[in-house]
Amino acid sequence: MTQCMYLVNSSPVSVSHAVLGILVRLPAHGYDLKWEHDGRFPGSRPMAFGQVYSTLARLVRDGYVQVAEVVHGGGPEKTVYAITDSGRRYLAEWLGQTEPAGPYAADELVRKTITALHVGADAGGYLRRQRAAHLGRMRELVAAQAEQREPAAQIALDHAIAHLDADLRWLETAAARIADAGKVDG
Repeated sequence: MTQCMYLVNSSPVSVSHAVLGILVRLPAHGYDLKWEHDGRFPGSRPMAFGQVYSTLARLVRDGYVQVAEVVHGGGPEKTVYAITDSGRRYLAEWLGQTEPAGPYAADELVRKTITALHVGADAGGYLRRQRAAHLGRMRELVAAQAEQREPAAQIALDHAIAHLDADLRWLETAAARIADAGKVDG
């Protein structure tokens, strides 16, 4: 969950399923899909328009989505996409599966910290800067959550905040280990 969610750099599979979950409600074009996705996952990194269209192309190719219509109007044409019956089955199958429990040892924070230690860089400084960034993001998400009234968005924010909290605890533990190692080595 490095950051689909927003917080979450979603895998192509989870992004595909999130797009299908939006299309279940009604057909939409890429622009609307992007904004709906970002609204559903307020704690995550916004989905790039390129990711929306590459995901749609993959879903069309795989038969999970079809072009419902192409709207010609005052601006550029808009292709409207709809979920297929195959897409509904694919989404239902995904929703019925559980996700593997962690640990997520290859997280980017861990990679950077361990790499810094191995190359003799200032791992402690990196951890302090990262902690400040996490605290800033935590404040933003807590403020957003206080204003949010929609349960699905609140749940997404709960998840993002819980992960930030866990990362903050890990950052403090890692910084303490580095400081203790410095005392032993020094």
